[in-house]
Amino acid sequence: MSTDTSLLERFDADRPVVGMVHLPALPGAPGFDGDRDAVRTRALEDARALEAGGIDGLILENFGDAPFYPEDVPNHVVAELTTVATRVTDAVDVPVGINVLRNDAAAAVSIAAAVDVDFVRVNVHVGTAATDQGVIEGRAHETLRLRDRLAADVSILADVHVKHASPVGNRDLERAALETVERGKADGVIVSGPGTGVETPLEDIERVAGAVGDHAAVFVGSGVTIETVGDCFGSGAHGVIVGTALKHGGETTAPVSSERVAELVAAARG
Repeated sequence: MSTDTSLLERFDADRPVVGMVHLPALPGAPGFDGDRDAVRTRALEDARALEAGGIDGLILENFGDAPFYPEDVPNHVVAELTTVATRVTDAVDVPVGINVLRNDAAAAVSIAAAVDVDFVRVNVHVGTAATDQGVIEGRAHETLRLRDRLAADVSILADVHVKHASPVGNRDLERAALETVERGKADGVIVSGPGTGVETPLEDIERVAGAVGDHAAVFVGSGVTIETVGDCFGSGAHGVIVGTALKHGGETTAPVSSERVAELVAAARG
């Protein structure tokens, strides 16, 4: 089997760097400050800063909504994310992905289909994970069927042993990665460190890349910096997803710095 290029071909780069648009708290979340326009303005500013720095794609995520709903988010969250996603896709000319935290893959695919974005990220696509939201079970069977019903041209990028969680059961990293692709039919997999901004061990990248072989694209999902991005690609990654390192001062909740984006993209190009 050759590498599934449907995901990688969405990016105009051999080594795609995908940036995060971490949204502030949305309406209904404890941290929401009452200003919808500020949320939308921040999303547009971060998306434009990512594009100005040369990013190859971006993921829109309701990062500020903690504590997260474990699975299904309310309708008002879907509505707000759809509105923001529409404005972001109108403002930039790079591939866009959607991640609905903590694990609402159905909402992500539905938004992606409605707004015509390129891919979704699913934190727990197969298997079971113990998280700070409780035990979360993958719903690959539902996600794939929903994508078909909606006739959505949307790739699925799924985490393996997702961060801020521990896998339930004794599936090792390699087995989990392979099952995410072969049985969960994900178009790509993400390997990360244990938390946001925490470096992903190079050994784990090598293990996942070796397990999936040519079956799917491998992305690194946390702790990528200017200093480490080259090593990530050298360890077998096809792409990287970067949030914290692209922010002013390296602070996860700070605005995106287009200068830091440009530096990291240049380092990724080798």
